[in-house]
Amino acid sequence: MSVKRIGVLTSGGDAPGMNACVRSVVRTALYRGIECYGIRRGWNGLISGDVVKLDEKNVGHIINRGGTILYTARSEEFMTEKGQKKAVSTCRFLGLDGIVAIGGDGTFRGAQALSRYGVSVVGIPGTIDNDISCTNYCIGFDTAANTAIECIDKLRDTMQSHERCSVVEVMGRNAGYLAMYVGLATGATAVLVPEEEIDFDRDVIEKIRQARFNGFTHYMIVVAEGAGSAAEIARRIKEEIDLDPRVTVLGHIQRGGAPTARDRVNATKMGYFAVELLNAGKSNRIVCTREGTITDVDIEEGLAMKKSIQQTEVDVLAAMTGI
Repeated sequence: MSVKRIGVLTSGGDAPGMNACVRSVVRTALYRGIECYGIRRGWNGLISGDVVKLDEKNVGHIINRGGTILYTARSEEFMTEKGQKKAVSTCRFLGLDGIVAIGGDGTFRGAQALSRYGVSVVGIPGTIDNDISCTNYCIGFDTAANTAIECIDKLRDTMQSHERCSVVEVMGRNAGYLAMYVGLATGATAVLVPEEEIDFDRDVIEKIRQARFNGFTHYMIVVAEGAGSAAEIARRIKEEIDLDPRVTVLGHIQRGGAPTARDRVNATKMGYFAVELLNAGKSNRIVCTREGTITDVDIEEGLAMKKSIQQTEVDVLAAMTGI
C-alpha cells in the first residue's frame, strides 16, 4: 500500500524532545512525498478531529523547545470501545494511512487498541520516567535528569552552608530510573526507589550516620516519588535521629526546558525511523534503542516486556554510599 498521508500526536505527560521528534516526523514524511497532519491534544484530538496540516514552516525552530506544540492530554474516552471507534472513523474520514504516536506506556496501549481496528501505528517512547521496557532510552530522560542534577547541585550549596539534611523528591511515577541516575550523578547519601525493598534504618539512618563518621555534615537523600513521600521520609529522619531535614519536591520543573543534545538527536533519529517503518508498510511497532542502535519491536511484544533497575547501578550506589 502506498502511504500518502500520516498523522502525528503526542500523548500523556510531556517530555523535552517531543518537539524535535514531531519535527523529524514531519520533515521525513515530506522528504518521502507524504503529507503529514498534526493531531492536537493526543487521542482526544483524534476522536474530535482536531488536526492541522504540518509543513517545514510549522516545525521550524522547534527542535530546541521543550513541551509539545501539538499539546498533550490523557483521554478517558479513548480507553472505551466507543471512543476508539470514533478515532478509527476520524482516521478513515481524513484518509490517514498511519499514525506516529509519541508518549509513554499509556500512549502505546492506545496505539495497540487502535491497531486492532486495522489502523497502522508506530509508537515512539517519550517519557522522562524512562520506564518503557522494550527500549534502553526514552526521549526526555536526559533533559529531566540534567534539570534535577542542576537543581540538586544548587540546593547542596546552600544546605552545606547550614549543615543540613536535604530530602529531594524526583519524578518517575512508579519507576526509580530517574532517581537512581540522579542520585549517582549528585553523590547522594542515599537513594530510595520503588524497585528495591526499603529498610529505613539500613538505607537511610545508617547511611547518614556513616557519612557523619566520615566527617560530612550535609546529607542528601534522593527519593523517587513512587518510593514514598519526601515529607514522610523527612519526618521519620527527624523522629529517629533528631535531624531537621529540609524537603524539596522538584515536581514538574523536570519536564520543562530546552532538550539536551542527546534528547534532540535521539528524538530526530526515532522520528525518522518511525516514518520509514510506515513507508515500508510496517505497522504496530514501537521504535526503541538497544545497545545504542535504533530498532523496532511489535507493540504486543514490547508492552509485555518487564524492566528493572540494573543491578550494576545498585552495586555502584552501595559502594559510593559506603554501606
